[in-house]
Amino acid sequence: MANTSSTTLNWRILILLLLPPLFWAGNFIAGRAVSSDVPPVALSLIRWGLATLCLLPFALKPFLRDRAHYLTYRWHVLGTAITGVTAFNLLVYWGLHTTSATNGIILNSFIPFLVAIFGFLFYRQQLPSNQLLGLLVSLAGVFTVVSHGDWQVLLTLAFAPGDIIIFLAMICWALFTLWLKQIPATIDRTGLMLCQVLIALALLLPLYVWESHTTQVHIEHTKTLWALLYIGIFPSVIAFLAYAKAVTLVGSVRASVFIHAMPIFGSLLSSLLLKEPFHGYQLMGMLTIFSGIWVANRPGNIAPAKL
Repeated sequence: MANTSSTTLNWRILILLLLPPLFWAGNFIAGRAVSSDVPPVALSLIRWGLATLCLLPFALKPFLRDRAHYLTYRWHVLGTAITGVTAFNLLVYWGLHTTSATNGIILNSFIPFLVAIFGFLFYRQQLPSNQLLGLLVSLAGVFTVVSHGDWQVLLTLAFAPGDIIIFLAMICWALFTLWLKQIPATIDRTGLMLCQVLIALALLLPLYVWESHTTQVHIEHTKTLWALLYIGIFPSVIAFLAYAKAVTLVGSVRASVFIHAMPIFGSLLSSLLLKEPFHGYQLMGMLTIFSGIWVANRPGNIAPAKL
């Protein structure tokens, strides 16, 4: 297996690493926008139903070709389908009903640390000093953004029941990242994702039947339809495939540290789409986060990688 911890970043890999946090930041915004119209399970079911339609034209052939490999690595395939596709998104959508976006961003920023901790405990993965330093620096940038430049704000945050739900989602994503790395790169990621999504749909369907007895879906507004289309395509298909490829190329820790860019992209999207002002503390946080990412991705004995 290639030493992904010593892989240098070319511009193609950098795009792969930056697209997921960009599209997932948009997912938080779109998810909040439709939360009053579409309940959590229904939103997850619609999301992955749309993703399946997008995947089928180009994922069906590798899916059928690699089906024997899915059986060989059935526990990793099942584990990633449950944690990263089914549980993570369902828990995030559920948790956002009872907690603030600020708390969600803070909890989301602990994913790289959970990946590093679980990787060490369960897989004896080493964490080079530069990656640890990069994680800490980028986390400081995240706190700068969510505290609006006043770190005293962090001391006054109150945590709601939804925070526990979202933290469980973060644990699921950390496990998804690590288990994804255990599936050989020779297995096509588009076919693998189709397999994971089909498993997720099978798990979500009975939950939706249960949810529909108490909560109904309302898609009367055009903006709700556009939000659902965005959620079903960009954060679901493009971001997942890019993240899966990135984990294969650079490793779980280095890929996960780019998740710290989510609050920056969230701020930029809020400024562009919601016309919210862009503040100096957001620029400072952006520079700090990307400084941490740069530090985390400067290992010794670098070996260039092809994409």
